[in-house]
Amino acid sequence: MTDVRLPDPAMVVLAGAAGSGKSTWAAERFRNPEIVSSDALRAALGSGPSDLDASVEAFALLDQIVAARTRRSLMTVIDTLGLDAERRGDYLRLARATGLPAVLVIMDTAAALCRERNRLRDRPVPAPVLTAQLRKINKLLESAAEEGWDQIVIIDQAGAADTQLEEPAADHDQDTWSTLPRVVLQVSRFPWGDEDPTGWLRDVALAADAMGFDGIALMDHLIQIPQVDRAWEPIPEPWVTLGMLAGLDTDLRLGTLVSPVTFREPGIIAKTVATLDVLSNGRAFCGLGAGWWLREHQAYGLDFPADRQRLDQLQVCIETLRALWAPGTKAYHGRYVHLPETTCYPRPASDVPIIVGGSGERRTLRIVAEQADGCNLPSDQAILPTKIDILHRHCAAMGRDPASVEITVLDLPVLGRDREDVAARVERLRGRLPAAVYAARHHAGTPADHARRYLELGALGVGTIFLALPDLAGADDLARCAPLLAALHG
Repeated sequence: MTDVRLPDPAMVVLAGAAGSGKSTWAAERFRNPEIVSSDALRAALGSGPSDLDASVEAFALLDQIVAARTRRSLMTVIDTLGLDAERRGDYLRLARATGLPAVLVIMDTAAALCRERNRLRDRPVPAPVLTAQLRKINKLLESAAEEGWDQIVIIDQAGAADTQLEEPAADHDQDTWSTLPRVVLQVSRFPWGDEDPTGWLRDVALAADAMGFDGIALMDHLIQIPQVDRAWEPIPEPWVTLGMLAGLDTDLRLGTLVSPVTFREPGIIAKTVATLDVLSNGRAFCGLGAGWWLREHQAYGLDFPADRQRLDQLQVCIETLRALWAPGTKAYHGRYVHLPETTCYPRPASDVPIIVGGSGERRTLRIVAEQADGCNLPSDQAILPTKIDILHRHCAAMGRDPASVEITVLDLPVLGRDREDVAARVERLRGRLPAAVYAARHHAGTPADHARRYLELGALGVGTIFLALPDLAGADDLARCAPLLAALHG
């Protein structure tokens, strides 16, 4: 078996004879707090891991720990012999009760190897006992499918199965290459502290370019939003900032995700984006949305009309941009906009894509189908296919080829160097949310985990992923993204 993927979180029950290597296998793949080991508990409660006199207390404590971790939906790896069918049944029922996937990992290790390892132990298991254990494992291999596990993994140590924690292969077949999504770094927080703000931004952009990001997108808010940081933390005006980044020697695409149409008049947006596209030699994109946060509008003296009126403004804005970016200066009379002239110089250096942020099924996605080049949706794979299907139906109703609309997603992942780093970041970021809830909401994982997920998003039709790290500290911190991008780029 190769490339075996385990659900995370899950209850993982190990089964193997003494010397089968199950503890080593688990230690190489899981964090120490995730592994509940009867040997370790015997060592804590008795004279050592082989102190059978401490077994009753050790297993009672083991059961308490397993119950507590599964109740909190935490990854729980149970490292015992796993040969007691009744105890396995209890674990399986506990997993069902707490909603965790139940995985049985069977160590199918050669008997001679188990005996050799057993002889090297400080306190070897008696030979008849080990023989009985090996017989039970052989029977379990035949009957495990009848126990009702969600997944059974058989580890043959002569050709051990890889788990989801291994790095993915870098080579991709031809079909995979055609679905590889681009990754744009979305910068939403600016913790430059006492540093030079220009230097902080420059270093982040240069690092992103060198690492292989396709572009940089900036949030467009007047006050830092509570989902990201405190209100008094800096959030620079994005188009001014992008103008500075355009002067760097990079190939990064530059734009906002997204600019509320309530902040600026459509003509001003057209002029701003056209200028950025010229200064960046055709690398600009324009993210637009209807706006959502009342507080910043009130604080800056801006009108914040009802949803319907803001969506009307969105349609007016898109049509105005198209009119002012078109050749010539003649008057324009369209569906939503009438202009006495369309004098807008410099014109954009390229066909600037307009990406609409929002997933409203009745109106927003219809506006995308009618007017935009792309949409920006949540990255949650539980709802993304439905949103894409609705968008495609709007396209069909308007006679538009759905393939002409790019699907992009905003992803807010917790990305750690390894499982220890992931867990530490979740604990630091989760606030009052349970760790498992926060981890699931932010797809917490290693670069290998996110590379696989991004390939899955590409297979769904996603062309660009806007990656926003909730804890980005600066240019050096981007290094944890390098393995992710390397896996995607092959």
